[in-house]
Amino acid sequence: MAYSTSNAAGQAVQNIINELPQLVAVAIVDAQSGMCLASHTNNPSINPETAAAYNTEVVKQKQKAMAALKLQGEQIDDILITLTNQLHLINLLDDGKKFIYLAVNKRDINLAIARDVVRQQADLLK
Repeated sequence: MAYSTSNAAGQAVQNIINELPQLVAVAIVDAQSGMCLASHTNNPSINPETAAAYNTEVVKQKQKAMAALKLQGEQIDDILITLTNQLHLINLLDDGKKFIYLAVNKRDINLAIARDVVRQQADLLK
C-alpha cells in the first residue's frame, strides 16, 4: 500500500523500498502538520499516516525539551525508538520541516544499514 502527494517524496519512499524491501513501514512527513507526503506499508495493521501524526508529536516534544535545556547549536539528526521486535527511526531533514519515518523488524534489517539508507534519501529531499 503506497500513497504519495509529492514526486520527490514518492521517489524517496520508492528508493527506500528498493533498498529495504522487507521494511514494515516508511513515510515522508511534514513536520509541522504531521501529514504524510508519501508513505508505504508492508503490514496492513500499521498505518503510516497514523504513525506520522504521532511521531510528529515525538519530534515536537524533543524539540521543546532541547529548548528547555538550552541546547543551542544542536539539532536532531534522528530519533530511535527500539521496541521488542522492531526499530522505529525518525530522521529529520536539515531544515527541520520534514522527516523520514521508518519501521523495520530487528531480525530483518541492521540499524546501521537502515540509518544509511534513510540518510541517503534525506540528502536527496533537501
